Amino acid sequence: MSDVQHAILGASSAHRWLNCPGSALLTADMPDQTTPYAEEGTQAHAVCEAVARMELAKEYQLVSYAGAVQPSEDNQEMLECANVYLDAILEAIAGLGLSIEDPPYIALEQRVDFSQWVPDGFGTADCILIGNGILHVIDYKHGKGVRVEAEGNPQLMLYALGALMRYQPLYFIHTVRWSIVQPRNGGVSQAPDMTADVLLKWAEETVKPVAILADNPDAPLNPGEWCRFCKARATCRARSDHNLALEGFEKKDPKLLTPQEVSDALTRGKDLVKWLSDLEEYALSETLTGKTIPGWKAVEGRSIRSWTDAEAAFAKALELGVPEAVLYERKPVTLAALEKTLGKKAFLPLNAFVTVPPGKPALVPEADKRPALASKPTAEDDFAK
Repeated sequence: MSDVQHAILGASSAHRWLNCPGSALLTADMPDQTTPYAEEGTQAHAVCEAVARMELAKEYQLVSYAGAVQPSEDNQEMLECANVYLDAILEAIAGLGLSIEDPPYIALEQRVDFSQWVPDGFGTADCILIGNGILHVIDYKHGKGVRVEAEGNPQLMLYALGALMRYQPLYFIHTVRWSIVQPRNGGVSQAPDMTADVLLKWAEETVKPVAILADNPDAPLNPGEWCRFCKARATCRARSDHNLALEGFEKKDPKLLTPQEVSDALTRGKDLVKWLSDLEEYALSETLTGKTIPGWKAVEGRSIRSWTDAEAAFAKALELGVPEAVLYERKPVTLAALEKTLGKKAFLPLNAFVTVPPGKPALVPEADKRPALASKPTAEDDFAK
């Protein structure tokens, strides 16, 4: 397998290359894109590690790590998220079922290697716990836009695989588990326990064949929801062909779409909207660097006026005789904001004044874990009774 290929078959991108093997070589020479969200995530991981090390070191022996940073009070949200991460680790330790005399093995920010199945495959596990024959891998996610589930998550499964290879010679491990801590989007997600043998079988029968296939220039490109984080998501021809294809939507009788055709159109349309957004972002980026997208150009968008110094402007307005009531609005804070300020315990007496109305109906794919709403009877149904 080529050196370029080695670098891109990592655990963090496993969901993509396991589903779309051709994307590995396709994106090999494309530069990585740094975003403010990625930088924020990196900072949050450092804070989580520092908080976990400081607290766990009080009771458990930890592998030293010179790069650990000291958390700052400047970012309260990150500190709160780090404490959620710490609580999840402590709960996971309790879940190992160990006695006080038998402490767990704990490793933070541990590099793991799964190159036995993916040449040069490696990753960094945020937290590894071992005890009572159980290996538990915990991963922190700082994002709040997309919730990441632990069950069936190939990134965590590869981390667990690498951890199993690293520690199995030292500890008897029969059960593997993994969980994701995502404080800003749903909290903790834990996958069902898996035996070490089943995980090894998955690596041999699923991962290894795809890793070999991914080194082939003719490896298939398979568009899907995993395109979200692909560097070729805007200009991939396979994704373009998939979204522009009209097969199955030819004019048919009757003249109205069938329920199955509505379902197919909804499924295809969702990715079409995402692809169009990716395409627009790519085209804008290209034009801003001086390249030409025929028929399109970049222009300055709408601008909104803002104060250079609001306090000084309002002070001047008061001097000019503008009433203070005109300058300031008095309105109540939201329920969520007040609960966050007071804390859940202090907020408890106010729960008597809180109601939770049913959420607005929303259409989601059938795989969504929320229960389906009961169908409402139509007027025709009522008359039929």
